[in-house]
Amino acid sequence: MKWFGDIPSFWDISRLKFEASINMGQSPSSDDCNTDGFGLPFLQGNAEFSKRHPIPKQYCNVARKIANSGDLLFSVRAPVGAINIADQSYGIGRGLCAISVRHNIDDRYLKWLVPVCRTELDSIATGSTFEAVSAEQVENVAIAMPSLDEQINIANFLDHETAKIDTLIDKQQQLIKLLKEKRQAVISHAVTKGLNPAAPMKDSGVEWLGEVPEGWGVAKMRYLVDESAAGPYGASLTKAMYTTSGYRVYGQQQVIAGSFELGDYYISKEKYAEMERYTVYPDDVLISVMGTVGKVAVVPANVEPGIINPRLVRYVFNKKRVLPEFVKIQISSSFHQDYLLKAAQGSTMDGLNMGILGGMSLAFPKIQEQQLILDHVNKVSDKFYRLISFSEKSLELLQERRTALISAAVTGKIDVRNWQPVG
Repeated sequence: MKWFGDIPSFWDISRLKFEASINMGQSPSSDDCNTDGFGLPFLQGNAEFSKRHPIPKQYCNVARKIANSGDLLFSVRAPVGAINIADQSYGIGRGLCAISVRHNIDDRYLKWLVPVCRTELDSIATGSTFEAVSAEQVENVAIAMPSLDEQINIANFLDHETAKIDTLIDKQQQLIKLLKEKRQAVISHAVTKGLNPAAPMKDSGVEWLGEVPEGWGVAKMRYLVDESAAGPYGASLTKAMYTTSGYRVYGQQQVIAGSFELGDYYISKEKYAEMERYTVYPDDVLISVMGTVGKVAVVPANVEPGIINPRLVRYVFNKKRVLPEFVKIQISSSFHQDYLLKAAQGSTMDGLNMGILGGMSLAFPKIQEQQLILDHVNKVSDKFYRLISFSEKSLELLQERRTALISAAVTGKIDVRNWQPVG
């Protein structure tokens, strides 16, 4: 069964090659490309796609294939089916094809039709070693063809109705963003300013941290740890040494996600014996120091035996002074993240090191108050997670509604021949 299923009896069935021109891209030599703006803007694939029009990064004086303004730019390599509209002439590489209309098809109707008919191409690409489709496969995609007048009505209908849905989607996305920002602000305030808004404050002595409650201590991180270690350096641990089983190797994947069940990197028992000083233990605080810097995780009680990789550092905090979870949440606060980001950017290695981390100031109350703050943070997080989850579900439903509406319109499941915009 074709992707569109049943269609109205007065519609025709055709193939894309009979209704549009398909111009498959071809890549020039890399020596003919530049980033200095000489020649046509050049697109190798969908990496330069944005929401509507591409944002080129390369240019080419001798582009072999050209997409004209108004053409649909269709990705023929993973992800197959990504679409942008050419807002000017582009040179196109082998990751794209340009689709332009002929006299018996409306260009706006084609714009709505092609993303839907990519369902057929997705099934073809899934079975391909390179997750790509050929010119012949694109050309032979079956399409449903109403009359030209009805195509225009469908395009008008979808332009109008999806604009309303897109407005709701934008508002929902903005709401989710605001909820996440509010959640982070509330948590950051709790772990740096305390829970009592009437508490007397004092200068922390740290410019970027500002004031802290009067009864809190402030100390550089190096004075709050019993033990610290950077991950293995240089060639002492490389991916070539990884095995399919043995002792786990933990890195940014686990720290960023906050889940130590993720990942499948291991080292052998013999290699672990060499690397044992990098072993992680429950309640260790791990911080990412390369690439995505400043992400923090606390090692859980049931952690599988393993070591840290070169992108992490490991700290054992003095629990009589600070709780590991309190440290994690405070380092994750906006104050500390801003500090670490600026420190990393100013580092000659474009990352964090033990000196930068050890010199970072932490503010902390007594242990009992730290636990009260953690309990409060957990309640606040749960509340915001529920709100965010509800909003994300609403967003998902809106996106599904938009997709279903487009599919129904371009396959004749809804009759829009007499449709008129309201409002």
